[in-house]
Amino acid sequence: MKMTWQSILPRWKKKVVDCYLEAPQTLFLAEDEACLYLQATTTHVWAPLGQTPVVKIAANRECQHFYGTLNLLTGEEIAMKAARCNSDTTAEHLQQVLDHYPDVPIVMLWDRAPWHQGEAVRQLVADNPRLELMRLPTAAPDLNPQEHVWKAVRAAQSHNHTTTRLTDLSDRWLDHLTSTNFPSSLLDDFNLPLLKALSTIST
Repeated sequence: MKMTWQSILPRWKKKVVDCYLEAPQTLFLAEDEACLYLQATTTHVWAPLGQTPVVKIAANRECQHFYGTLNLLTGEEIAMKAARCNSDTTAEHLQQVLDHYPDVPIVMLWDRAPWHQGEAVRQLVADNPRLELMRLPTAAPDLNPQEHVWKAVRAAQSHNHTTTRLTDLSDRWLDHLTSTNFPSSLLDDFNLPLLKALSTIST
């Protein structure tokens, strides 16, 4: 049976409510990785009437990896390039997130990728108890709000592009990610101002 948000929603709701009642400054984030190739995604093609369009294929399979973390409340994106995805680069990105949001509790949604494990990640989490990681079900990318960010940046920067160098295209990706707001509806069902008010009363 395929996992949906409805199937894991009770646990998620309890986590959000508990966090806001105990620590209303808690941030809720979603993290994921993407791989960018120079080959453009062809979505529309113009050609003379009666002639079959010809699309050039980039033979080079060089890839630029990206890490991205979405703030589910504000839509802010934190992103970085990486030569590869492994435990060390994952820990580097987690530290980037911690540095960007200092001194506040963080709950991060992410998937079960193998590079989300390993000694570097375990050590960073142990050293930063304010960071809590919530693992999504296996093979369920549609449950991760960060996937919508990748879809948006591909549509804006790499569909039908004519860039000839991967470095230039990846720079455009990073600029777009860090300068664009990506609203998420995941927290829309929660009255966060009310939860914050309740937390103030309870203390």
